[in-house]
Amino acid sequence: MSTKDRIELDRVTIRFAGDSGDGMQLTGTQFTNTSAIVGNDLATFPDFPAEIRAPAGTLPGVSSFQVQIGEIDIHTPGDEPDVLVAMNPAALKVNLPALPKGGTLIVDLSSFSSRNLDKAGYAANPLEDGSLDGYHLIQADVTKLTLGALEAVEIDNKAKTRCKNFFALGMMYWMYNRPLGPTQDWIERKFARKPVLAEANKLALSAGYNYANTAELIPSSFEVRPARIEPGVYRSISGNQALALGLVAGSKQAGLPLFLGTYPITPATDILHELSKYKEYGVITFQAEDEIAAVAAAIGASYGGGLAVT
Repeated sequence: MSTKDRIELDRVTIRFAGDSGDGMQLTGTQFTNTSAIVGNDLATFPDFPAEIRAPAGTLPGVSSFQVQIGEIDIHTPGDEPDVLVAMNPAALKVNLPALPKGGTLIVDLSSFSSRNLDKAGYAANPLEDGSLDGYHLIQADVTKLTLGALEAVEIDNKAKTRCKNFFALGMMYWMYNRPLGPTQDWIERKFARKPVLAEANKLALSAGYNYANTAELIPSSFEVRPARIEPGVYRSISGNQALALGLVAGSKQAGLPLFLGTYPITPATDILHELSKYKEYGVITFQAEDEIAAVAAAIGASYGGGLAVT
């Protein structure tokens, strides 16, 4: 049991950032879902990388996920993060300007190699040159510690390294007093046919939690109590899902058939996927060969009397 101090907060904003292959969208989603189960009010903002993946470790390849949780009413994902989790130098360089002085910065020390620093455009290591003075800097060998925790698991090192996002998530679960159970259950379902991967990810999650509990560089944890939310059945909904439902509702109220002409690209592809489920409401979806064709199709649909979007 931890003997560290626990500080109560009414809200906190956390940003997870890393390479597009580091699983930051998954990490943020799991933290969000667990916080919802705990009873916090919340809002999220996922920042997707390009669908055509940039080279690993470069600035264009950075992906991030920001979530604000609270015991008070939360209406936005937050302007500035209170905590930034940066899994590599590129993630640090892209996202550090958003972190105010005095904020908490957690970095994967293992990723700050000379090669990765060069890719991110750093002339010197920011962990050593004093440029991070004024932040509460927590340096953890996340990749190295993950590999150590999974030493006995019979998968290759590349697969073990992919579990580092769950190690980082475990650290954040301890810092903000989140239960491991919901994510452990999700891992079991996700990797039901690959039990060795389920074991690896659960071990990484627990290892990160225990590391944060015992590491002296994290002196305290935080408590964000449940919000006062009216009892009822709630659902998790993304902005794209909300937009799709709004378009369907608008078309029904206007008495016009809804037409979507689109060319799939992240993050708008989900709107196409979502609207394609509502054919019984008179929704027509059209995947065009490019953006210009999508616009032309929408214009044609509007001239034909439909509620057209692209």
